[in-house]
Amino acid sequence: MRTFRPITLVLVAALSVATITGCAVVRDQQTMGAYVDDAAITTAVKAKFVEDKTVDAGAINVQTLNGTVNLSGFAKSGAERSQAERLAREVKGVRDVRNTLAVRP
Repeated sequence: MRTFRPITLVLVAALSVATITGCAVVRDQQTMGAYVDDAAITTAVKAKFVEDKTVDAGAINVQTLNGTVNLSGFAKSGAERSQAERLAREVKGVRDVRNTLAVRP
């Protein structure tokens, strides 16, 4: 049976991530590090939405590119729309928030 050293496993994992996420990096949209940071920001924003009972996390789409968070989808009120933007701005690493949520009661 063949055993692998920890460094080998780390390299395999890194190459797997690079292969899976490579299309964004290959197109020069951002670096691998920025892509990982953006993914972490998106996850953190969505987690804040889930924790907050006034925001319907399932109705709001979150995308992040180079630290700019884009919110799209639907809010039930102007207050929910504002709260979603406020929560997104609180996440570490967010440079800007573009809020295109449509209010639809």
